[in-house]
Amino acid sequence: MVATPERGRANPAKPEWHVGASDDASLLASPPSCPADPAKPEWHAGASDDASLLASPPSCPADPAKPEWRAGASDDASLLASPHSRPAAASELARESYDHRVSDLHPPLLRWYDAHARDLPWRRTSATPWGVLVSEFMLQQTPVARVLPVYDAWLARWPRPADLAAEPSGEAIRAWGRLGYPRRAIRLHAAATAIGQHHGGEVPDDYDALRALPGVGDYTASAVLAFAFGHRQAVLDTNVRRVLARVASGIEFPPDAVTAVERALAVDLLPGDDPTAATWSVALMELGALVCTAVTPRCGDCPVRDGCAWRSAGHPAHDGPPRRGQAWSGTDRQCRGRLMALAREAAGPVGVTAVERAWPESDQRARCLDSLLSDGLLVRVGAGYALPG
Repeated sequence: MVATPERGRANPAKPEWHVGASDDASLLASPPSCPADPAKPEWHAGASDDASLLASPPSCPADPAKPEWRAGASDDASLLASPHSRPAAASELARESYDHRVSDLHPPLLRWYDAHARDLPWRRTSATPWGVLVSEFMLQQTPVARVLPVYDAWLARWPRPADLAAEPSGEAIRAWGRLGYPRRAIRLHAAATAIGQHHGGEVPDDYDALRALPGVGDYTASAVLAFAFGHRQAVLDTNVRRVLARVASGIEFPPDAVTAVERALAVDLLPGDDPTAATWSVALMELGALVCTAVTPRCGDCPVRDGCAWRSAGHPAHDGPPRRGQAWSGTDRQCRGRLMALAREAAGPVGVTAVERAWPESDQRARCLDSLLSDGLLVRVGAGYALPG
């Protein structure tokens, strides 16, 4: 068993972290209701291009609070039948077999993480809950390499929530630099303010209290509970979902939106004690970031390859909607980014002429300026524009 370190981390020298996930994705509160016609199940994978349909839906369980997922495609990863639909002895044997397969995954992944985890500042035992929260905001849809210098500068300037809350939101936007999606800076500033107003300046260690903070969704609340406070909490980011889809469900990519079935599976796979469960969650993330990647996964280096249902099935290709990358050149995102860079780098308000030079296409420029004003990222100052004061 891995030793229990400070704040529930399994290895203080190489503790926990990941790439990040968006807070805008919410978990389905409950599994889909049983369809009237079993031949036409009423479930789906989601609406975006990242969605992949599961090969077959679970049979309708007698207890919808405990949905039954497909564990994989190999003989050793079969669908667990409902205990309500077969003799108790058979159900107990199936559960014992499943528990054995689950426990077989834990030691190799935890050993791999101990040997290969990246040394990142928000994973160290010296990291505070505030530092973990800041990293979670920054890591949403942003690579670690881009986050590191901004994170270090941010924590040096604002080591506590109160330090950030004491400054104008425009300073948070300026310090955010080119991380992208600058509304995250506004929300992080608002979260720091709320922490001071409602939690005595300390990041709360309660799920509902975290969810009530601006910009904090299910993913971020779960990540803070697991990685800042060492709670036994399932954390489902993009990397974790991809690893679990392959290892447990035998499919290349998960559905677009987190499903109740995924949530139940993630919870069931957690080790029983809090510190090991927290390390397991970050180890899954690290495996997805470094080995079980979206493109060209390195299955030969995977510590759980022998128990991977996707590998056992011969690596079946994704058969859902095509997965497309985000465009950048000429988009509103590029226009907004250029206008924000202009405002960040200016000593005072930016005049109309400078704005027109930054983005010549007038209709798109006007649309993006309106959206930046609406989002609170820019304010009008006379005939020009500036960051919020």
